[in-house]
Amino acid sequence: MSDTQTYPSDVAFTPAVKAIQARKGSREAYAQVERRGWRTEIDENLAAFLANTNSFYFATASADGQPYIQHRGGPKGFIKILDASTIAFADFSGNRQYITQGNLSENPKAYIFVMDYAHRRRVKLWGEARLVDDDPALTQSLMPKDYRARAEQVILFKISTWDTNCPQHIPQKFDAADVAAALAARDARIAELEAELAALKAEPRSFGSD
Repeated sequence: MSDTQTYPSDVAFTPAVKAIQARKGSREAYAQVERRGWRTEIDENLAAFLANTNSFYFATASADGQPYIQHRGGPKGFIKILDASTIAFADFSGNRQYITQGNLSENPKAYIFVMDYAHRRRVKLWGEARLVDDDPALTQSLMPKDYRARAEQVILFKISTWDTNCPQHIPQKFDAADVAAALAARDARIAELEAELAALKAEPRSFGSD
């Protein structure tokens, strides 16, 4: 957090933002929020959330402020926690435009937005990022096991602060793999019940005597 920032949330609530909040009537409420404090370290809840994440959006900007956002994905667990304020992930080879890499070479400020559609949750992380492309051991340690992709480099993300959002307006969606697993479990249970029913029907009936 820079010397000009009093609260962690000042990374987002700039003077211009606070002025608009004041004009539109939400400044008092958010002043209470900032005094309570946005979180600056990874707690158990965030760790569990990230461990179950297979997709997020990664935002950077050029030196003159031109924004860019890129999707990053992988199997659940591909985001690794290195310490209380640092996460890392293998950066897989893609379309080779290198816009994110170029932006980070001149402006380390970055932002991660994680959406959990199934549970209608979202997490926002502000921080700084850097690329590491000369540490094969680190890259290998972050590469998900049996995942068919080539890790070109590593991205280290140092969290300055993070916050959550309310679920308002988030549509509920489910990953195809999760839906397939649920349907498979349902079908297995139906088959089990049908087998039990067939076995009951095949049992000889006993009749009592008068």
